[in-house]
Amino acid sequence: VQLQASGGGLVQAGGSLRLSCTASGVSFSRYVMAWFRQAPGKERDFVAAISWSGASTSYADSVKGRFTISRDNAKNTVYLQMNSLKPEDTAVYFCAANDKGLAARTRLYDYWGQGTQVTVSS
Repeated sequence: VQLQASGGGLVQAGGSLRLSCTASGVSFSRYVMAWFRQAPGKERDFVAAISWSGASTSYADSVKGRFTISRDNAKNTVYLQMNSLKPEDTAVYFCAANDKGLAARTRLYDYWGQGTQVTVSS
């Protein structure tokens, strides 16, 4: 199973980015997909998750109303649309997959992508 994340970059505060994560070697529609992030010297934190069908989503309080997670099962891809970005959103963003259900705990996720850097300048 491979998860390939992309779309990170440098953006000014208030700007937007869209991250993508494409899966291979897995029955994508059977997995809950999520995004986590990790800032330097900090733990990896939950950002958002989406159910198998896309009907249910979950967000960290810090990103509610600014970030939107979505998925396209035909393309084996999950997205994270990030709007109104803040300097505190700066981190490496990781996509992850699990077959258990919507969850915010890292230990419940079976597969991880390599991460993509998001840097928000003030």
